Order: sequence, then structure tokens, then C-alpha cells
Amino acid sequence: MSRTLDLAIELISKPSVTPEDHNCQNIMAQRLQTLGFNNEHLRFADVDNLWSRRGSAAPLFVFAGHTDVVPTGPLSKWSSEPFKPEIRDGHLYGRGTADMKGSIAAMLTATERFVARHPNHKGSIAYLITSDEEGPSINGTVKVVEHLEKRNEKINWCLVGEPSSEKKLGDVVKNGRRGSLGCTLTIRGKQGHVAYPHLADNPIHRAAPALAELAATEWDQGNEFFPKTTFQISNINAGTGATNVIPGECQVIFNLRFSTEVNEDILRSRIEAVLRKHQLNFEIQWNLSGNPFLTPRGELVAATQKAIAEICGYETKLSTAGGTSDGRFIAPTGAQVLELGPLNATIHQIDENVSVADLDTLSEIYERIMEHLLLA
Repeated sequence: MSRTLDLAIELISKPSVTPEDHNCQNIMAQRLQTLGFNNEHLRFADVDNLWSRRGSAAPLFVFAGHTDVVPTGPLSKWSSEPFKPEIRDGHLYGRGTADMKGSIAAMLTATERFVARHPNHKGSIAYLITSDEEGPSINGTVKVVEHLEKRNEKINWCLVGEPSSEKKLGDVVKNGRRGSLGCTLTIRGKQGHVAYPHLADNPIHRAAPALAELAATEWDQGNEFFPKTTFQISNINAGTGATNVIPGECQVIFNLRFSTEVNEDILRSRIEAVLRKHQLNFEIQWNLSGNPFLTPRGELVAATQKAIAEICGYETKLSTAGGTSDGRFIAPTGAQVLELGPLNATIHQIDENVSVADLDTLSEIYERIMEHLLLA
């Protein structure tokens, strides 16, 4: 077995469900320390974070990622135990194989080879690792970035190991992400008997036309880098459970994934205008998970595309599709941010897995990217 596979198995064996780290960051820190990295263990509330840096000069290249994983779901549905990694038909199975302990293993072995071959590389290399990416993301990367900003420690290039690939390794690299705006909407009516609707006010009936209008709204046309903004209702709750009671209120939860053509203020204003137009008695709570970010073509994009072409023999596509990532906390500092990792076909699923061969190839790609950026 390769060093990358060995390390991936060691990390995946740790049941580090958010916000637990289960010693993963210590395993990383020990290996990095032998390479001359200075480790800072930054714990905020119940979240473990690692900032590890080799060198003090600019430019600063950072590997970013997370050691936490999502819950396994029903263990009986797994073909093998999720925290006892198993190799079958050339694939490594276990929770976190693709998202994203496989990437972390590839980062580390790439760094070990790169430093051994180029101990006097230019600039600096660092790791920003959290155990709070799959959860609320309150005490993880965002807090580490704030910590770095306070001491004016600036990241130039950041490679996030999120599983970006779709059909084959490296075919897609994420150079941005859409913004995410969530909302909990409560529409108030008056509870009553279904046989006497004139004595009640059904909030579901009142909400339906407004929700239909919002669902049919075209928010923007998108642009060269981002698809159109989308609006999706994820939950509607109302009623007492009885068939003969008109509910007194209705709660609707929805989310918008938005492009750079709009912003939070525009979306909130347009939605609240629709609700007022339909004369709803409503209360609304907003939650901005992240603004959209974009890394245009530059040194990091060029180095990554060149590395994938050299190692894999094909071109990669830039994309901003998918959910949010911790890149949304790093990009606002001025850093160039890209996401490159294994196939995302099984992430968060039962029997999550990654190609064993892809782990070594990914490590080679990471090493080649560092060569393009950090060798004079």
C-alpha cells in the first residue's frame, strides 16, 4: 500500500463526527512538525482547529480542509463498517473517504515529497484544518481566519480539498461558490373548526399564492461564472394533526443559492415585498450562510489546470456549482481559492468510497501545483 492510502486508512478509522476530531489533527501535526512546520492548535468552544505553517515569507500557499465527517446513517445499510476502512474492487470504503480525509492524506504525502525534494522552496506552506465544516461552521475556519487577520497573516493561494471531481479525477475544479441565504417564515392566521371557516383564518391558504409567486420568480440570469439564482422550499409545517382543525400558523423554510448578480439585501427586499403584497401577517428570520465568491483566472488557476493536464492528460473545467464550502471564509481576505478533490458521487452517502488509485494521483497533482507555484 502507498503512504497516501496508509494515512487515509488511519484517518478514516477515527469516528470524527462533527465537531469531534478524534486525534486526526494531532496525527497531521506530528507529521508536519517533522517537516519543519510550526503547529498552532486553536480550540474555539467545542471545535478543534489546526494552523500549521512552514516558513515566514510570502507568498503563502495553504491547504485547507476538515477532519470532521457527517453521521453514518443506519449502520445496517453499510456493506462494511464505516469507521473500519475496507478495500473492495479498487475502492476504499468508509465515512470520510471522499469528504475529505482522502484529500487530507493526499495533501500530506504531497507536502512530504515536495519538502524533501525542495527544502529551500520560495514562500511558505501552511495547513488550515477544522473539525467544524460539516456542522454549523461557527467555531472553525471562520474563527481561524479571524485569528490570522488580526495578526495580518495573509494567505495568497488556498487549495481546499473538497471533492470537486464528477466523472474522473480533476475533471472539475471549483473556482467559486454561490451564496446561501436561508429563511424561516412564519405566517399567522386564526385557528378554528374546518366546518366554520368564516370564523377562522387559514394561514396555509393565505401563504400558498405568495409561495407560488416566489417559486416562479426569476431572480437573475446568472453570468459567465454562475448559474441563475435558485429558490427552493425545503419544509412546510402547520396543523395539529387533526383533520377538523384549521391551523393557527404555518411555518415555511426555504433557501436561495445566489449568484453575484444579486446580494442578500436585494433578495430579502424582493421576498418581503411579495409577502406584503399578499397581505400576509408574517414573521421572518434570515440566515446568511455565505456570500458568493469567485477566483478569476490567475496564478492558482493556471498552476492547477497545468498540473492536472500534466498528470492526468486532460483539461479541467472551472465550476461554481454545488453547495457552500469553507472557501467562503477565506476568499474575502483577498486569497485566491480553489477546490480540488476526488469524485463527489458518494459523499454523505451509505458506502461512501474513493478510488485507491485516485488517492495517489491526487497527491501527485497537489505536489505538482506546489512545484508550479513555489519553485523560482
